[in-house]
Amino acid sequence: MKKFLTISELSKALNLVDPLNNKPLNHVLRYWEKEFSQIRPKKIHKRRYYSPEQLETIKMIKYLLKNKGMTITGVKKILKLKINKLDDYNSDSLKANYHKVSLKEKSKKLLKKINELKKYGKKNSLKS
Repeated sequence: MKKFLTISELSKALNLVDPLNNKPLNHVLRYWEKEFSQIRPKKIHKRRYYSPEQLETIKMIKYLLKNKGMTITGVKKILKLKINKLDDYNSDSLKANYHKVSLKEKSKKLLKKINELKKYGKKNSLKS
């Protein structure tokens, strides 16, 4: 049977603890829940329970945010690549895929701008 963790147990397991009073930083996990759609704990009687799969995803999020200094947007892009375990994190292949996603998004934005400029040009040529 899979063991589900409460939010406090998860905070302690990830070492998300206030160093002064040794209390779990549950608010960090609640914030990440809002930011990352991959984190959806089961809620039973208003208590959050995290699955082992979610634990792996949250470990990766923490590693990328805290150890690698990435932004939340950057981590979201990586999670789109469907890398679910920290063990699957191979920096070379991950960087290559990350740049593919970035280039794809930049290309879409660029095409959108080009189309807007074309529409703008057509409007101005009609006015002349």
